[in-house]
Amino acid sequence: MPYNSIFRPGLFAGQTIVVTGGGSGLGRCTAHELKSLGARLALIGRTQEKIDQGKRELGDDDTFTFAADLREEDQVKAAIDGVLKWGGRIDGLVNNAGGQFPAELKDISLNGWNAVVANNMTATFLVSKEVYLRWMEGHGGAIVNVGADWELGMPGMGHNGAARAGQVNFTYTASIEWAHAGVRVNSVIPGFIASSGLDRYPERAHHVLRNVKGRIPMKRHGTESEIACAIVYLLSEAAAYVTGIALRVDGGLHNNGKSNFYEVPDHDKSKPFNGFPLYRVPKVLG
Repeated sequence: MPYNSIFRPGLFAGQTIVVTGGGSGLGRCTAHELKSLGARLALIGRTQEKIDQGKRELGDDDTFTFAADLREEDQVKAAIDGVLKWGGRIDGLVNNAGGQFPAELKDISLNGWNAVVANNMTATFLVSKEVYLRWMEGHGGAIVNVGADWELGMPGMGHNGAARAGQVNFTYTASIEWAHAGVRVNSVIPGFIASSGLDRYPERAHHVLRNVKGRIPMKRHGTESEIACAIVYLLSEAAAYVTGIALRVDGGLHNNGKSNFYEVPDHDKSKPFNGFPLYRVPKVLG
């Protein structure tokens, strides 16, 4: 079954788009939607097997894959060099790769702290800078960074909160410094999304992951497709005058966190959008 995108066919025809972490979760779904809209795709991830599986699912022998640790500058340079030798251009970049684990600040080792900051902030900087210098500075383009909501702090994952705050601040700064080159830089901030990434959390986190929907005004988890839609919009010409924003896709959770005097009644009025035929509900929510 083809991806059921709400965007017009051929939207990205003739464009080459890089998706990091494109072999699973949000990156995988986004890659499928972009491919359905005519993009040539380059998937970059840490595990060759995973991104090769993503390529097989896309059913397109032309899709480029490259395994790299995006925390390492030399590997980033090699990956982008490979993309340009294959595709000759980079019109869009989705910085989706990342990783974190639940832990209180007092229990996080320096190695754990550095790993999460490198995964979720430094990698975004390294890949974006390399793409900018090697192609977009002379030709323009669009960059979308996939983050997490850090603004009220992130108790239980303070290393991730710090990294994501830096990632969004990088987005704001790059959107100004690179505007003269015709480059737009934006962020998407997912809320609690029913993605395969939830299954990587330890069992002690499962209760929170299952029951958080009670705090969300829309009273449900989001879908991978709902994040992919936001990314596609920001990459597209429809967002030609949009740069330097952090777009929350969280069912209203962030704003509800500031309210002490109102409780959203239970309801089933928010209908999810899912255009991805290969999507499966994560086991932790099943």
